Amino acid sequence: MRPLGNVLITGGASGLGAATAVAVRKAGGTPYILDRVRPDDPAEYVEADLTDTAATEAAVRELAERAGGLDGVFTAAGTDACGPLGEVSTEDWERVVKVNLLGTAAVIRAALPDLERSHGTIVTVASTLGIKAVSDATAYCASKFGVVGFTRALAAELAGRVGVTLLIPGGMWTHFFDGRTDQYKPPPDAKLNQPEHVADTVVFALQQPPGAEVRELVVCASEEGSWP
Repeated sequence: MRPLGNVLITGGASGLGAATAVAVRKAGGTPYILDRVRPDDPAEYVEADLTDTAATEAAVRELAERAGGLDGVFTAAGTDACGPLGEVSTEDWERVVKVNLLGTAAVIRAALPDLERSHGTIVTVASTLGIKAVSDATAYCASKFGVVGFTRALAAELAGRVGVTLLIPGGMWTHFFDGRTDQYKPPPDAKLNQPEHVADTVVFALQQPPGAEVRELVVCASEEGSWP
């Protein structure tokens, strides 16, 4: 297994991103966090809203400069806007695609020079709803299906230069569901995963040596309702 080195994590202030920052540090790496809010984690941090491509790319470059180079990128940041297409505002619908898909691309684009120098690894985050569509989730499914296609194309494009892993997680017990109406919240007895367990698989993917890659990972609770 390769040393983790410096790992940039988007959405590192909460949920899977925060759990991965902890896991990276435990494994001997150094997390660098990009988020809209300051994390509790003591890692180096830069504020950025992923809907703003220019600001996002500048934030990535700033963190890379602070780190003295990047060895890995994990794009955990994500959002959702539930409801029938005609009832979700245009602004909310497009924000989901901007954060989940366009923000992912912006972060990776800005980090690529560093990752090519270090022969590092990218881990993107799709969802089981990136391979299985459900009602009232057109924005989320569109964005996560997009992440799947983007990541697979990126893996072909960067083959032999930068490692690329597509993470497809099932539902997790995080604050992702906060603020939703009960209709769109998992019930108390839902079978969801713990973000710490998923974070361990991210570290595993990031530690693969040059020339060896985990192309895709599906990680979910054993009774996950959205898989297969």
